[in-house]
Amino acid sequence: MVAVVAGALLVAGFGSLVLIRAQSRRDTVRDLRKQAQGIAQLVDDIPTRNTTAAAVLRQRVLQRILKLTDQAVVRYTPAGRALDPVPSGVSASDLQFGKLQQGQTVSGVNGSLAFAAAPGTTARGVPFALVLTRNVRIGGGAALWLLVAGGAALIVAAVVAANLGRRLTKPLREAEQATRRIAAGDLATRVPTGGATDDELAALSRSINAMAASLERSKGLERQFLLSVSHDLRTPLTSIRGYAEALAEHKAKPGQAAAVILSEARRLERLVGDLLELAKLDARRFSLDVRATDVCEVINETADGFRPAAQAAGVRLTVHTPARAALVAEADPDRLAQVVANLVENALDFAAGRISVGTGRAAGVVELWVEDDGPGIEPDDIPHVFDRFYTVSRAAKRHVGSGLGLAIVHELVDAMGGTVRAESSAKGGARLVVTLRPGAEADAA
Repeated sequence: MVAVVAGALLVAGFGSLVLIRAQSRRDTVRDLRKQAQGIAQLVDDIPTRNTTAAAVLRQRVLQRILKLTDQAVVRYTPAGRALDPVPSGVSASDLQFGKLQQGQTVSGVNGSLAFAAAPGTTARGVPFALVLTRNVRIGGGAALWLLVAGGAALIVAAVVAANLGRRLTKPLREAEQATRRIAAGDLATRVPTGGATDDELAALSRSINAMAASLERSKGLERQFLLSVSHDLRTPLTSIRGYAEALAEHKAKPGQAAAVILSEARRLERLVGDLLELAKLDARRFSLDVRATDVCEVINETADGFRPAAQAAGVRLTVHTPARAALVAEADPDRLAQVVANLVENALDFAAGRISVGTGRAAGVVELWVEDDGPGIEPDDIPHVFDRFYTVSRAAKRHVGSGLGLAIVHELVDAMGGTVRAESSAKGGARLVVTLRPGAEADAA
């Protein structure tokens, strides 16, 4: 910053000096022309070597008053040849006697010496040129003031640069140190924001803090997921191992042991299948056949498949769909059936005695919902219900699925261009709502 200010001052200073010098030359030449023209009219005789002391004194006083470098009265012939010596620094060719004979005043600048020659005629009719010279002042005083102002500006620039440097580099150093600690695994690290809210450094600090908080939360959810998956894997494996050992030792009935082993194996199969499904959804390695789909038909067929499980759990499963008209939405029928199945499985985990599945139209979109009469969802849990690896605070009454169904629902609905949300039911349970784009047939209707 100081270098930029110094460069700007140098350019401005030299430019100003050049302009001042040019203006000084113009002003000096203009003044000399006026003075030469005025004095030439007062000359009535050509000075000679026998000039009186009074005349010499008048000449010197005039030179001192007008701040002239030199002055001379130069006679010239009609052919343009000077008969008298010209002042030092001016040549006979500079006087341009042809223009003087026409009554014009001649002026110019030779280096730092300005001159002006005004034509005149003595009382005896002798033509002459009154030549005045003066050294051009190139603004030495202005240059001094420019140096003083430039030095003051450099001092101010240095102070401002030091202040800004501390203000800019300190947050950047803190941000760098924080990112290094975060990269090393210390996800609890935060960058101090200093209370600033309106500059880019504060925005950078907030972004780094948000990233660290997100990473910390993701790490916690991943740890929680691993613990949950480990428990879900260990429990059926323990049952399978126990009944297998009992069979080997002839301590269990074969039919009963086989039923338990089969049930736990299916539970393991569902868990592994859901993990693989999540992996494919995350990598987007799945295909969708999105087309106009009858949502009522998908809901009815999927819900019918869960009626035996609901009856076995003592839960009443009801379906609410329009009786006269079909609701058409843009969706993949198979994936939509998977969404409904996962939502019903989740409801079976928490329902006390009732599950309601329905669909309808709201605000120009097609909605389907699954509602249960379980303990409901805490307000703090609602934004995270569909997050991966997240476990809500409400306790499940039974375990029908793998516990990963809602994360799969979120990914599938998002891929089909819809949305899904969780809310507390007016009747005290939980309500999960899926919103889909209406199909072409519905738009035409």
